[in-house]
Amino acid sequence: MKAVQLVRTRIAYSDSAFAELVLWRLPKPVEGSPHGFKYRLAYVVRGECVVRYDNEVGKGDHRHFGRKETPYVFTTPEKLIADFQQDIARWNHENRHS
Repeated sequence: MKAVQLVRTRIAYSDSAFAELVLWRLPKPVEGSPHGFKYRLAYVVRGECVVRYDNEVGKGDHRHFGRKETPYVFTTPEKLIADFQQDIARWNHENRHS
């Protein structure tokens, strides 16, 4: 099986904010992740990445929220995208006055 790109999209939230989602199904897991997906989901506001989910090689599944990085438990691509969207809503709510 070859790698298959499942998602590659950019969503504009405003003139100064967008999300970029990239998700692949892989023939075997990347080092550090127990599943067969490779992903990078980023929410960028005024040129700064404020929310990001990714599983870079050797580091495994994790998320960034502001300046804080925490492990992320990947279950399904649908849950990944839902969690990411929930964090975007949370970040927008917590930073609505900045």
